Amino acid sequence: MNPIDLGGLLLYFAILIYIGYRSAKKVSGSADFAVAGNKIIWPVLFATLAASFLGGGASMGRAGKSFDEGYAFMVAASAFPLATVLAGLFIAPRLKRYVNAQTVGDIMAQHFGASARLFTGIFSLVFCIGILGAQALAVGTVFHAILGIEVSTGILIGMAVVLLYSTVGGMWAVIQTDVVQFLMLAVFLPVTMLIGIHDLGGPQALVERLPEGHFSLMGDYSVGMFLSIFIAFLLGETLVPPYTQRALSAPDSRHARIGYSVAGGFGFLFYLVSATIGLVALVLYPTISPDQAMPTLIRDALPVGITGLVLASLLAVVMSTADSYLNSAAVIFVGDIYKPFIEPDVSEKKRLWIERLVNLLIGLGAVVFALYATSIIDALLLSYALWAPTILLPFVFAVLFDLRCTRSAVAAMLAGALVTILWKWGPFDLQAATGLTALIAGVIANVLVFVLVYRLFRSVPDAPVAAKAQ
Repeated sequence: MNPIDLGGLLLYFAILIYIGYRSAKKVSGSADFAVAGNKIIWPVLFATLAASFLGGGASMGRAGKSFDEGYAFMVAASAFPLATVLAGLFIAPRLKRYVNAQTVGDIMAQHFGASARLFTGIFSLVFCIGILGAQALAVGTVFHAILGIEVSTGILIGMAVVLLYSTVGGMWAVIQTDVVQFLMLAVFLPVTMLIGIHDLGGPQALVERLPEGHFSLMGDYSVGMFLSIFIAFLLGETLVPPYTQRALSAPDSRHARIGYSVAGGFGFLFYLVSATIGLVALVLYPTISPDQAMPTLIRDALPVGITGLVLASLLAVVMSTADSYLNSAAVIFVGDIYKPFIEPDVSEKKRLWIERLVNLLIGLGAVVFALYATSIIDALLLSYALWAPTILLPFVFAVLFDLRCTRSAVAAMLAGALVTILWKWGPFDLQAATGLTALIAGVIANVLVFVLVYRLFRSVPDAPVAAKAQ
């Protein structure tokens, strides 16, 4: 790498570390570490949320899939920004009714009791670590493509920076670095796309040189496969802990609604940019690995002095998601598992230090996960299967319809998890036999069990449930 480009990259790392250092002064308690004191107005909420969900999967993952399969995957995966817009309009504003809530588990406990909080905390924690591992792998992929160093070494370098600023600065550091990272990705990735298209001779030249079907909306997908991918992205990452945390960080429902909805709208544009970069890379570098499509185009197509900045923006995309899931995992462990079930009377000071320690330990665990994962998208889809079939739908039912039945929520989460595990790792190929993916089968089981148990037991008293915050 040119020294000028390397200098730009090092400057970016230095800025992130400095933000973490300054943010540490704002963190005086758990509320600052978890939800930034509920002071995040909608323009900042939009930037931090967009930066969080437009990570390695939405950037390099989409580019890699478009490289392989054309626009079809991007179209199917656009179910996620659609779900984000809908969540912003109908669910995010309602979350502000839960005073002092910091996690999904806090809200589930108010509707379904302590058992639901515990299972929500466990499943959420595993999910966050899986997504975090995918982002760590993406960081290593960028370093390998640009600098030629081993992926494992890149994982260690990039995650070391994330661990440093997120551990000391908590949500304040995560949100402030997200804003910087969002501004970089919003400028430099479209620039990369435009330069690549120009080098090919324009949009028409790109279309003419693509393999047949790469520019179609359905590609080679069957209707069933397209719908499976669509549903996976519609449900797999909707209202996951870091995004719910963002809505809870807003000062009121208006800021939550606008920030969340605008971020979803931006996602459609970003998906198109990432996918197009993958198509450009396919024409220019047809023999490279798909996950290398975006970083390779950045390395070879851009002039000296710009490459380092665009590399930094690509790392920004990934690191902004990694820091969000890292912070969320730490807050979940302490808020939904440690405090309620291990040390209910933990002091505010001790809780903060435990969150920081857990932040560090979970980050190290995600690094180990990343060292053994083989594909960014595969890692994401595996993690998605841990969210939608367990927590998502009982959570949505609770928020939208004010449902309260401990038995229904716990039974639904366990049923969804069991069916998903059997579908994915059981002795029989149930997907081939039924045509249903593990995620869809788990979601169906989750809904059916929730409705059935709710109808049977809604009039039967549960153990006391915390009163809903007004």
